[in-house]
Amino acid sequence: MNLDHLTPKTQELMLLSDEERIQVIRSSRWVGYPRAKQVLHKLEELFNYPKNDRMPNLLIIGDTNNGKTALVKRFYSMHLPEDNPEGDAIILPVLYIECPPKPDEGRLYDEILGKLYQKFKERDNAGKKLSQVLKVCETIGVKMIILDEVQHILAGSGNQQRLFLNVLKSLGNKLKVPIVGVGIREAFNAIQSDAQLANRFELAPLPRWRLGDEDYERLLASFEALLPLKEPSYLYEDQLANKLFSMTEGFIGELSRLLSKAAEESIRNGDEKITLNLLDSLDWVAPSDRKRQMDKILGI
Repeated sequence: MNLDHLTPKTQELMLLSDEERIQVIRSSRWVGYPRAKQVLHKLEELFNYPKNDRMPNLLIIGDTNNGKTALVKRFYSMHLPEDNPEGDAIILPVLYIECPPKPDEGRLYDEILGKLYQKFKERDNAGKKLSQVLKVCETIGVKMIILDEVQHILAGSGNQQRLFLNVLKSLGNKLKVPIVGVGIREAFNAIQSDAQLANRFELAPLPRWRLGDEDYERLLASFEALLPLKEPSYLYEDQLANKLFSMTEGFIGELSRLLSKAAEESIRNGDEKITLNLLDSLDWVAPSDRKRQMDKILGI
């Protein structure tokens, strides 16, 4: 069996049973591509930035399901917590949290303390919680804070937004660590509403893929090399590349989910490759058509 279309590590997976390969396909996978590697490099630069009174920050912006969270979780996996048996506490260099549903200082501290398994009283005032946050973050060696779903800031009133942005600015200043915001396009508006904070956040957009772009073709080739199928699919060739793009509309998260679904079906039907006919047979609705389909089902 010629498995040259697969990476060496993926070739090893071909010794597994069909069901085991399907489980591998269903598990999350990282597919590196040029723009993601650029942003990872920028994150690494920030991670190693010397502490000072004016730390640089980063704002990663992209559409829903376009790989933002996968990227920062990839970075987190490169800087996992350490047991630190010789010390008094673990070392947690990267703190990854989600922005509270509404911009509230106390709820932000609750999110941080909860993530760090710290005991706290929700009724305590924000000042007391902040002291606890600063102490524990310094103890465990936090070097970067990643705040996902930054657009949640916009759920509050103008005054609440301003106060919350001041909290972020103050937290970064006190800890002397970079803050990485992650969110959809509206997150940019949230940060830009504070001129001082906007000046500290470098923008790192993750654009949607474009049909005909060489990077898109390379992305398809990378996906194919990671899917444990016995036969090559040639996803990067025009017909399949066009079909996959029309079904996923340039969103890498949609592409990953579609290819996983197709690869699983190709194992079950014995073809062991992804074809146009297989894609047509899947129960799949393009992202922009889903709301229209649901409205039709509900009779709206």
